[in-house]
Amino acid sequence: MNDLEEVLYINPLELSGPEQMAIDLFLLKKSFADHNFNMAIRFYTWEGDWLSIGKNQKELPKIWIELLKNEQLKIVRRPSGGKAVLHSRGLTYALIWKYPPRNKKESYLKTTQWLKNGFKKAGVDLFFGNQPVNSSNSNCFSTSTLADLVDQNKNKHIGSAQYWRKGHLLQHGEILMEPSKKLWRKVFNTDPPTIKNEIKEKDKIIIFLKESLATTWPNLKLSNYTLNKKDKEIIKSLAIDKFKKINHD
Repeated sequence: MNDLEEVLYINPLELSGPEQMAIDLFLLKKSFADHNFNMAIRFYTWEGDWLSIGKNQKELPKIWIELLKNEQLKIVRRPSGGKAVLHSRGLTYALIWKYPPRNKKESYLKTTQWLKNGFKKAGVDLFFGNQPVNSSNSNCFSTSTLADLVDQNKNKHIGSAQYWRKGHLLQHGEILMEPSKKLWRKVFNTDPPTIKNEIKEKDKIIIFLKESLATTWPNLKLSNYTLNKKDKEIIKSLAIDKFKKINHD
């Protein structure tokens, strides 16, 4: 990479699940078409309580269907793999990288180091998970693999998942803050991880993570990117075609 490559940065948006997934996919597609594209990063929140499920999760538990019917939960399928993630008052990040390491383990180490560094600035030490992938469990936050970051008490704070296309990487993950304990119990039949107070302020965490990105990748610089009318039309089309909200039919 050349000195001071641009990283496109989109200011935080609060939108529906299909819209958020469509923006992430739009940025990945932009990485194919734009020769000057190197990396994009954004943080976002969800309108209401959403469950995002991995692209390979086929069977939905009956309780999820009931929650859908009762309008206590909305569900969208991610382009990435992994297990179900409850997006409830947390912060989601997405990182699109044109030239990631091709080795999956190395890519996760590189793409989560800036998260570790950012949380350290906030006063919380996080460590890579070391559990094997558990295909029988539907809850992303019940296990912690290399893709995840946990504190010293094994509480999982960040769960990440990847989607690869043409050697380009879309990685997104959920930063837990104050999930609804009641809803979490209904969805996963367990209590949510215990989250430290130091990392419950979204704006502060975003500042720390943006600073961390600059120090972790000193040859990159953030460049604000605003979605234009054409971008929004493409995103709207992707949201309808690729990420329709899952219904309870």
